[in-house]
Amino acid sequence: MALQEEQPEKHCWVCFATERDDCSAEWVSPCRCKGCTKWIHQSCLQRWLDEKQKANSGAAVSCPQCGTEYHIIFPKMGPLVYFLQQVDRALSRASPFAAVGVVVGTVYWSAVTYGAVTVMQVVGHKKGLYVMERADPLFLLMGLPTIPVLLVLGKMIRWEDYLVRLWQKYYYKRKLPPASGGYLPRVPADGTGAGDHLSVSRTLCGALIFPSIASLVGRLLFRQVSSNLQRTVLGGIAFVLIKGVLKVYFKQQQYVIQANRHILNYPEGQGDGQAEGGEDDAEDSGNE
Repeated sequence: MALQEEQPEKHCWVCFATERDDCSAEWVSPCRCKGCTKWIHQSCLQRWLDEKQKANSGAAVSCPQCGTEYHIIFPKMGPLVYFLQQVDRALSRASPFAAVGVVVGTVYWSAVTYGAVTVMQVVGHKKGLYVMERADPLFLLMGLPTIPVLLVLGKMIRWEDYLVRLWQKYYYKRKLPPASGGYLPRVPADGTGAGDHLSVSRTLCGALIFPSIASLVGRLLFRQVSSNLQRTVLGGIAFVLIKGVLKVYFKQQQYVIQANRHILNYPEGQGDGQAEGGEDDAEDSGNE
């Protein structure tokens, strides 16, 4: 009579309990693993699935050892629960697109409002309202949002940097110090520690505030001009020119400072004295 092969004792690989510890526990072998990692308590597996799925009951979960995907079967649900589940899934899928639409719509209407305010600021409040009331609504909806876009694009044109490079290339290169060896230093970026996010914020803020600055400069320098539009245009041109000249001068001075910098030799005597002093302090502390 052949001896029956003894079944190995079941061990749960989550709580490490055996079948002798709890005879009433329900066991399950959900994957292709063998040996000590084959069996697991049904309750332990449920808790482990909750941790892995993170409230997403439809997410697939696989065995961390053999990679077998667990086959999970849910009980049948009523028609109302099924309908609510489908509605919840549809809302979850549509929410990202709706959020993008809300953001785009907010940006668009903000651009329209900014364009309308800019028109009234440049040509005058009453005249701006009159022009927008007489204009085609489709033209306003398409034209007003382009005003901040054009301002930002215009701000991105750095004509001052081009003039600085020409100045450095054809004028200052001949006046470099003899010890420089003809090396052309790099001009520091705008602002201390300027990065990409700072450059973007400065460009955006400078572009959006430009109409207000142009209107203010026009009122200060061109009071004799009666037309509000002409006064604002002249103020904008004057502001751009004054700012450009000051920026070119500032950049050039930065370039001169960079070109004339000098690196000193290491003070060896001072360093030896510090080292000797450190050794003496160490010896004194050891003697104590």
